[in-house]
Amino acid sequence: MSGPIFQIETHRITLNPYQPRKEFDPQALDELAASIREFGIIQPLVVLKLDEETDNGVQSKYQLIAGHRRLMAAQKAGLRTVPVVVKNALKRTEALELAIVENIQREDLNIIETARAYSRLSDEFGLTQREIAARLGKSREAVANALRLLSLPSDIQESLSHGEIQESHARILMQVPDIQKQKELHKKILNENLSVRDLSRHQHIEMSKLKEKKEKHQESEQDAQLRQLEKSLSEFLGAPVRVEVSQSGGKIIIHFYSPEEAFGIAQRIHPEEM
Repeated sequence: MSGPIFQIETHRITLNPYQPRKEFDPQALDELAASIREFGIIQPLVVLKLDEETDNGVQSKYQLIAGHRRLMAAQKAGLRTVPVVVKNALKRTEALELAIVENIQREDLNIIETARAYSRLSDEFGLTQREIAARLGKSREAVANALRLLSLPSDIQESLSHGEIQESHARILMQVPDIQKQKELHKKILNENLSVRDLSRHQHIEMSKLKEKKEKHQESEQDAQLRQLEKSLSEFLGAPVRVEVSQSGGKIIIHFYSPEEAFGIAQRIHPEEM
């Protein structure tokens, strides 16, 4: 932690509207409050100094950048002041970006909270995935993979955020193209307590069935087209025709029962040569 450490009254610190974490475990918060009550705050909070013009002159306020849990626990523990490191930002946008980046780096965020924070950096500050990765010391692929999770329905995102399903579950669900089927499979995971291995096996079977069904449908369509071709050729040539298809190609078989009939078929195919 760089920079001097100051003691600031808790009531002078406003919460950060860009805090990625929206939910806190009450029991964990009580445990942290008990620890702070006994040992104090080991790691200082990070705040942003905001100077405001008032009738009484310039007054300084502090906006929390990192340490939401520690501030809440300190208030629970009855602390009047907390140790902070003060950061200054030249522009408001820089301050907001800094708040998000600090929280991603310092707080124990789940993957959905992290993905939503990445999304805000992209949407509100126009950062590319590569720029986000560079600021956070992540790979571009890690940022992209997290952001893809936000394409899932909101109920599945919440389930992942609350730890009801694993990230690997979610990534398998993302491979399902139909949203309704995603939701049905999500319910199956919860109701049957499917492991990632179980889900992967289930999806492999379902995909095999779907592929087989698609192939049969394609074969059925192809058969119908071939029968229509046989009918058209038979009507044109005035003789029975069978079309056979194999992996290496195929052949058209024309049936005739006399030399005269064969001559007539040939005349229909090449009338100018007969």
